[in-house]
Amino acid sequence: MASINELPENVLLELFSLVPARELIRCCRPVCSLWRDLIDLVSLWKRKCQREGFISENWDQPVDDWKVFYFLCSLQKNLIRNPCAEEGLERWRLDKNEGDKWKVEDAPGAHGREFPDSRVKKYFVTSYHTCLKSQLVNLKAEGYWDELMDDVRPDIVIKDWFAARYDCGCRYQICVQLLSADFIVLDAFEPPAVVMEQWGDCEWREVSHTFSSYPPGVRHIRFQHGGKDTQYWAGWYGPRVTNSSITVGPEVTRKPRPAEQCSK
Repeated sequence: MASINELPENVLLELFSLVPARELIRCCRPVCSLWRDLIDLVSLWKRKCQREGFISENWDQPVDDWKVFYFLCSLQKNLIRNPCAEEGLERWRLDKNEGDKWKVEDAPGAHGREFPDSRVKKYFVTSYHTCLKSQLVNLKAEGYWDELMDDVRPDIVIKDWFAARYDCGCRYQICVQLLSADFIVLDAFEPPAVVMEQWGDCEWREVSHTFSSYPPGVRHIRFQHGGKDTQYWAGWYGPRVTNSSITVGPEVTRKPRPAEQCSK
């Protein structure tokens, strides 16, 4: 055999499916027109998605661009650092830290309920005056290039979990903003604050929102949440929050486990 290009097409595709995606684009695709055409085939990127476990073999959902889909799946992770308080208050900016200030406690805590997933061991808790904390995500630093965010505009999914103590009422709030490079707000999710009454069920509740069809130019995401108790009791009787997440891209077969998310 004089050239690798004499191999059957299906063999070349199998070889290309083993090459890291960025090397395929940067190094292999420019080699010749044959390689370019093969690397642009839908079947190659679908095969790579199956190999990586992003989709099952019987996946039947429509995909507009399998190459983009692959890169979004490979990048997908929880962009919130220290979402489950395993590192104390590290990685969080304390925007408001009033009353007896933010604190980390072990689940389930006094007058509380176990978290739905037993791998989540800790939570953040607020006090009798407003406590708010936030994180600012730089999308380019996380691998999401400008053209992807402007042309494809993949879904941005945010989730948060909150709960009250049984013996004290509280008020929970969340605000998530999509920001430009100059930190101009392009889109936002800021639902009305949730007030939980004293002697309530103290169940953990999930809040979620999906940003789609947002304006081009999104470069940062600002996530802020917190609250306060409504009895004004000294100590930590306000809402409890944990397991927050920001993910970009499609729902995939393989997802990070809560324990993996909490180690970020």
